[in-house]
This record gives sequence, structure tokens and C-alpha cells, in this order.
Amino acid sequence: MNYNLNNIADQQQKTSSLSALKKLLLLIQEERSNLLLALVAILINSGLNLLGPYLTGHVIDTYIVKKDYHGVLLWAGILLGMYMVAFVASYLQTRLMGGVGQRMLFKLRNTIFNKLQELPVEFFNQNKAGDLISRVNNDTDKINQFFSQSLMQFIGTIATMTGAGIFLLAINVELGAATLLPGLLIFIITKFCSPWIKKRNARSMQRTGGLSAEIQESLQNFKVIIAFNRRDYFRNRFETANNQNYTTAIKAGIANNIFIPVYGFFAGMAQLIVLTFGIYLIAHGQFSIGLLVSYLAYATNFYNPLRQLAALWTGFQVAMAGWDRISYILNMETNLPIIPDTNTNNQPAPVMEFRDVSFGYQQGQEILHHINFTLQQGKTYALVGPTGGGKTTTASLIARLYDPLQGQVLLNGKDIRSYQPAERSSKIGFILQEPFLFTGTVRENIIYGNTNLENYTTQQLEATITDAGLQSLLSIFENGLDTEVSSGGESISLGQKQLIAFMRAVLRNPDLLILDEATANIDTITEKILQEILNKLPATTTRVIIAHRLNTIQNADEIFFVNAGEIIRAGSFDHAVNMLLHGERQS
Repeated sequence: MNYNLNNIADQQQKTSSLSALKKLLLLIQEERSNLLLALVAILINSGLNLLGPYLTGHVIDTYIVKKDYHGVLLWAGILLGMYMVAFVASYLQTRLMGGVGQRMLFKLRNTIFNKLQELPVEFFNQNKAGDLISRVNNDTDKINQFFSQSLMQFIGTIATMTGAGIFLLAINVELGAATLLPGLLIFIITKFCSPWIKKRNARSMQRTGGLSAEIQESLQNFKVIIAFNRRDYFRNRFETANNQNYTTAIKAGIANNIFIPVYGFFAGMAQLIVLTFGIYLIAHGQFSIGLLVSYLAYATNFYNPLRQLAALWTGFQVAMAGWDRISYILNMETNLPIIPDTNTNNQPAPVMEFRDVSFGYQQGQEILHHINFTLQQGKTYALVGPTGGGKTTTASLIARLYDPLQGQVLLNGKDIRSYQPAERSSKIGFILQEPFLFTGTVRENIIYGNTNLENYTTQQLEATITDAGLQSLLSIFENGLDTEVSSGGESISLGQKQLIAFMRAVLRNPDLLILDEATANIDTITEKILQEILNKLPATTTRVIIAHRLNTIQNADEIFFVNAGEIIRAGSFDHAVNMLLHGERQS
């Protein structure tokens, strides 16, 4: 299945800005009361500001021309009161929308992160972590900026322009139509250019995500870069990504600002039309000076918001481009669905069974071909074979990190696809060759994902570890359960990281425990301790060991040789060694 977000962005037809906005508004349905209050506040603000120029023209024609200064002072006080109310309304809507934006940002990031938890390993194999981080942090912040700072301003601008247009036409239809004509031209240009602006911003965001991915990948592998003295490689890759980001950012900046001079030009044309036509009407006794002043103010109220609208529309296009990138994730569905269990056979069944299983990471490129085998309860199985033969792929299918392209995987006689993720993970433990640890303590990493232990006190957890025969492993850590573990586990050795992963898996008491080169990074003494602990596991626990060290598989009950897409029972240990050596020579 295609989970590559950049490929989807190139192939998928973009939704219109209006439909995208409707979907985005669904995320803040519970904010309707605050949105309504903010809308009322912005309409009051716009209405009062629109009423001001008309009253100003009335004062000029009625009081200033007649030198009635008492009337001038009276109306000046009224106008001051109106503008004070408008100021309070503006402050109220700004405060309300700031809260709405932050709450929406919180919910949106939670929604994306929860969706990421639902997606399979295949999704993360096809997308870089840095790009996903950029979508969760940067793209959502662009949307927040639009909602918290621009949305109501956008609505207020539209309301002001609409009201100004109505006043222009109401005062004089002919002059109003001439004044609004440049606005029609602006609308046509905006409509034509908007898809181009949105595309430029989407490409800029994509490059920003690519830059984040490059930084994350380079820093993660910086030890290797230093070891091989290839800082130049790091610099060149970063320079390439940075240049691409710079180029697309420049293009997006040009696109985002292109409306400002265009709007300014047409606004100037409108003012010139008002002055020329207005003076002509005054000369013929069809207009007054006060109305001309009002008219100039309304023309300003119509075209100045258009200049603001240029910046606001750019912000809207940026937000919609960010929403496009986010919605690709939110619209994805896992290719590991839960299906109903159709098994009606209640007879005892193997712990694990592969029935005619074929698998490939890409459609049409199979790695495993028509595999059949069973794993019985309480036995130890070893998977051996040359590198790239399919051992880890087989283990991944056992743990349902992937589903087969063909055939069926059964866990305790039931289709593994019928198990809920929590139930399946409680039955199957997986110890990887390179375990991942979280920032925190040894205790927090050991109980990760184990609901049975998460509420245990330190004393109870230590007792449980002792009962499982793991106390010798815990003593290796300086501060025991309270030993600090930094991000990625860099504060402890690779061997200690593996020990924590081992304890984490064993304490879950799984029905089936997979060890994928689990002892590859530890010394022989610690490996012997781990082997003794494995021997103390409940008699019902089935073990699947993937290893290149032959001593690790010496005591396996059964050995499978995995190579060239096939799994063959290897028989005795000596026979397995011969097959392994022969397979390596073949490869």
C-alpha cells in the first residue's frame, strides 16, 4: 500500500479551499458559542466604523458649513463614544479567537498524533520522521495562526468592504459603480492566482519538512559521520536541502506578496475616480462637499481592507496548504484491519501457524513464497540463514507488523487479524536487535506498555523482577530502577539498553517470545545470564530465536533454515550449520 505522503501529495487532486475549510471547521464544533460571540463583536466593530464616515459627512454639510460649533462638538462626542465601543468589540473578538486558536491547535495535534498511532510500520518506513515532525509542529501552527489572528479579521474585512460598497451605491449609484469597478478586476485576478499561490506554499512546506528530515537523519547518524570523517558529506546534503528550502521559500514569498502592489494600484485608481467624478458632480450641483468626504472615506474603507485582505488571503492559502498536508495523514487507514474470527474449531491448536503464506514489501516482489510451518507451545525454535534471507521478515509477520499478501497466519488457532492490538501484543513479545528506549528511568522503560505493572510501587516491581529471576540484570544499573535514561538511551551502553528491552518483554509473560538477534550486542557473560533466565520462563512460553551466533541456537528444539523466500526444517544442529554455511557460500 502506498503510504508515501509526498507521492500522495503529487498524485491526489487537491480539494478546493472552501471544502477544506469546512472540514477544518469540524474540528472546532464545540467552539461555536465563542465563534458566535467573536462574530457579533467583529460585526459591531465593522458597523460602527462604517457609520462614522456618513456621520462625518453629515456634520460637515449640516454644522461645519453653517459654523454651528455646538453641533460639531456634540457629534464629535457621539463619534468618540462609537469608536470606543468599536475598540472594546475589537479587543473582545481578538481575545476570544486567541483562545479558540490555541484550543484548536491542541486538539489538531492530538488528532494527528492519535492517527499516527493507528498507522502501520509500513507508513513509517515510507516517510521520514523529520517530515512528520514538521507536519505536526509547523503545519498545525500555520493553521493556528490563521484561526487565532486572521479568521475574524478576514470576516471583519469582508463585512467592512460589503458595508462600504453598500454605502457607496446608496449615496450615488453611478459614482458607486465606477468606484467599485477596480474591485471587480481585483476579484478576477485573485481568483485566477489563488491556486498558484497555494501550490507554491505547499511546495515550500514540503521542502521545510524535507529540511527537518535531513537535519534529524544527519544528527541521528552523526557518530558514523565523525567515525568516517565525512563531515563534508553532512555539509553537502544539508546545503542541498537548505538551498531547495530557500528557493521554494523565495518563490512562496513572491507569490504571497504579489497581491499587495496590485491591490495598491487599483486602490489608487479608485481614489482617482472618486475625486474626478465627485468634483464633476459638485460642479453640476449634484453632490456636496460633505458627501465627497464621506465618499472618499468609504472608498478608503473598501480598498484599504483589500490590501489587508491580500495578506489575509495569503495566510489563508498557507493554512489550507498546511491542512492539505495534514489531511493526507488524517485520511489514511491502516492496512492491518481487525477482522471477525470465523474459526469454529475448538480443538487444541499450535501457538503459531503459517498456512501458505507469501509476502513482499512491494507488490509483485515476494520475499517469502508459500510458507507453511507450526510452532508448538513451550518449545524453542531457531531461525537461521544468510543475511537478507527473510528471518526478520518472518518474525515481523509472526508479530503482525505486516499482513501476508497471500495465506493466513494463525495465533492459537485463530486468524491473527482477529485479535485486538492490545490482546495480540500481550501474547507476543518482541526483542529487537536495536531496542528503542524513552527518556526517563529504567523503571519507566521496563513497565512501558504493561498495564499490569504500571501502578506497582518500587518495592512491588522489584519483587516481581526477583520472582522472574531478573534481579541480576537490574543490579548492573548503578541506581537500579531509578537509573536515568536519556533520549535514545545514549546515557547507557548498547548492552544495557538490550537488557532493559529483555526485562520489558519477559515481564509481560507472553505466550510467544521473539528474540531478533537479541544477544548480538552483549558480552558472553551477560548472554549466559539471559540464557539461564530464558530457561526459567514458564513451560508454556514458546521462543523464536533469530541468531547468527551458533551457540545461541544450540539448545533449540527445532531449527528452520530461511533463505531465498523458503523456510526449511533443518533437522539437527549439525545439519543446520552445514545448511547455513552452504547458504552463505551460495549468497
